[in-house]
Amino acid sequence: MPIELSFSRKNEEVDGLIQELITKVGGIHHPSLVKEMIIAALKAGQETTYLADMKMLNNTMKEMRYTNKVFAPYRHKKKVTIFGSARTGPDEANYQLCREFSRRLVERGFMIITGGGPGIMQAGNEGAGSDNSFAVNIHLPFEQAPNIVMARTPRLITYKYFFNRKVAFVKESDAIAVFPGGFGTLDEAMEVFTLIQTGKTTPKPLLLIDDETGYWEGWFEFVKTKLLGKGFVSADDFSIFTITRDIDEAIQVIEGFYSNYHSHRFVDGKLIIRLNRELSDQQLDELATEFPELLLPGSVISRTPALPEEVDEPDTLHLPRIIIDFDHHHYGLLIAFIRQINMF
Repeated sequence: MPIELSFSRKNEEVDGLIQELITKVGGIHHPSLVKEMIIAALKAGQETTYLADMKMLNNTMKEMRYTNKVFAPYRHKKKVTIFGSARTGPDEANYQLCREFSRRLVERGFMIITGGGPGIMQAGNEGAGSDNSFAVNIHLPFEQAPNIVMARTPRLITYKYFFNRKVAFVKESDAIAVFPGGFGTLDEAMEVFTLIQTGKTTPKPLLLIDDETGYWEGWFEFVKTKLLGKGFVSADDFSIFTITRDIDEAIQVIEGFYSNYHSHRFVDGKLIIRLNRELSDQQLDELATEFPELLLPGSVISRTPALPEEVDEPDTLHLPRIIIDFDHHHYGLLIAFIRQINMF
């Protein structure tokens, strides 16, 4: 008779066997989470009869493990993900602009993440150089062999599943720049809009790098007339992105976003914003006056020391921070709120 496994209660002798395995292997970080992952694998083995589903679970776990391994040594470096068409040629203005954009970002201490293919992706890797680049590639029947810059770098990851690749693009980045492109580029850009709008990723700059044809300006007209005009989005959501043809402005937006804002975290539903510089009482009052929609009724913006729940992020414990009873309907406006913090 199979043992009925649980995440929340004891699992007879299984818990002891798992603990014995963890001890035997050694060097295991966060053993309680590793135990849950083992139990999840065992439960999947009990519950899943369809082989293709088991293969997907297995491959997903292996791809995400390898992603963490590749990015882990570079956690201290800020990174910019670049999206754009695989069909943009080296002689085109967008290719040359992207290459220069990446080169200047690296000069300022950033690393670059691209899809590792041709076109805009190769331009981004060329500008950054292979030592300052990641290639988050995908198995496709066409267009997507690794470009010559990244073909032999240890920072090349080739995925089976698009969803794992998309997680890497967004999770590992501190900013995202999108050059003109086709369905794939629009898919990537729209997913970032959705993740920021719904709070499913950390706030970060999203730059839409326009060209002489007004690629993104045309898109923006569609958004204003068809989406905003029909009430499918709100004006707050326009804070999520910046459209520009000037890479100097794009770099300024990226760097400016982190001039005072450091990071954020939710603790028991409250939003903790970590800062590089403490805010004055007057500045807190200004924020509360300008952004009342962000606050739940009757709440205020106040300073706070690091909370006990933040002890697992020791590198941030020394930072000043503010705490907010946040209204989760306004993640677009949160971007504008952070920009205002950075102006103080």
